[in-house]
Amino acid sequence: MSHVEVISREMIKPSSPTPQNLRNHKLSFLDQIAPPVYIPLIFFYHPELGYDIDRAQKSQLLKQSLSDTLTRFYPLSGRIKNEFCIDCNDAGVEYVEAHVHAQLSNVIENPNIEKLKQYLPIEPYGISAAMGREALLAIQINFFDCGGLAISLCISHNIADGPSLVTFTNAWAATARGAIENVTPSFDLAFHFPPRELSGFKPTTGITTEKIVTRRFVFDKMKLATLKDAASSATGSLVKDPTRVEAVSAFIWSHFIEVAKSKLAPKKAFVAIHAVNLRSRMNPPLPDHAMGNIWRIATALSMCEGEIGFGDLLSKLRSAIRKIDSDYVKDLQIGDGYLDFLKKRTENYSNGEVEFCSFSSWCRFPVYEVDYGWGKPAWVCTTTLPFKNVVILTSTSCGEGIEAWVNMLEDDMNRLECDHLLISLDAPKIND
Repeated sequence: MSHVEVISREMIKPSSPTPQNLRNHKLSFLDQIAPPVYIPLIFFYHPELGYDIDRAQKSQLLKQSLSDTLTRFYPLSGRIKNEFCIDCNDAGVEYVEAHVHAQLSNVIENPNIEKLKQYLPIEPYGISAAMGREALLAIQINFFDCGGLAISLCISHNIADGPSLVTFTNAWAATARGAIENVTPSFDLAFHFPPRELSGFKPTTGITTEKIVTRRFVFDKMKLATLKDAASSATGSLVKDPTRVEAVSAFIWSHFIEVAKSKLAPKKAFVAIHAVNLRSRMNPPLPDHAMGNIWRIATALSMCEGEIGFGDLLSKLRSAIRKIDSDYVKDLQIGDGYLDFLKKRTENYSNGEVEFCSFSSWCRFPVYEVDYGWGKPAWVCTTTLPFKNVVILTSTSCGEGIEAWVNMLEDDMNRLECDHLLISLDAPKIND
């Protein structure tokens, strides 16, 4: 059992002041409609490499390199002024140091999913940066008894998506290890998606007050091969070359549907929502280091009449994802129909007639490249989410497997874990 003791809290500001002409950072339309929550990531590092660097040296190195990095990522040190812009006032990011009375190996070899939030600097879903009072980025450095480290970051979704967070983290790590080449981020998303008057639309967190539990299902290389073979040969499948993300997403969606069908309340339809990175789908494409909420959702619909097959769901999912192309982005840039779509989805969600499940794949994020000078991380993870039927997909440390972080109502999770197909794939749950 680990015990986390907070040692210090402070604000880290950019090492150079932000020029006056950059003080007002425009939020894009996509930033405006992002959920008012934080995105959490935790990076765990073994003590073996760089063990000769003591805690005080590491602390000073991380603080100074963070300050230097914030000069280039200046909006992260600001505060939200209103729904249209950020005041880049160099107020700083929250920086916490803590001592963990435990061995790192005990934490990552048998992780207790419910306890991971203790390594975060803030509760990512309990507060909002929307009112402009809180830092847009918060960081906690956790020093373990053995010399290992856990570095956690929580970034406001009002200004960044997952790729943006990883871009910043890799830039910070590169600065810390003294890398000569380093990324220059771009903050011009509002040029491509100008902010709009939202006409009464208010982004929601999606947080439920019902009891949600989180399970981590691990699919290694062999299990993924079995799953992809099953997907390509399944009845109704038009996809003969599924990606690992497509196969896992459709597989879990099919089990969500079975759980929903087993309940007394009938559903009219089942919808899978998959987050899609727009950077490479724009014309011309945006660079990987473009900052902001550069994503939208693909929506796959399955009606509840008759048998719903794995292959059919996979085909629907791929078709929906491929519709997020350059033409889709153009419509998103010039039309107002997307707000109507969001309002309609909210109505469908609230009336209970449609069963939604949401997927977000972080598998291509270069999280295992984040090296501060003492080696690459042993494990990178998120935490529990207070959202119903939400799945986060991440790569395993070797890069060949997938971890599926599944968040469901407690009773629904019990039904899911009894599913004979899930058991037959032997995808273990690890949480306590």
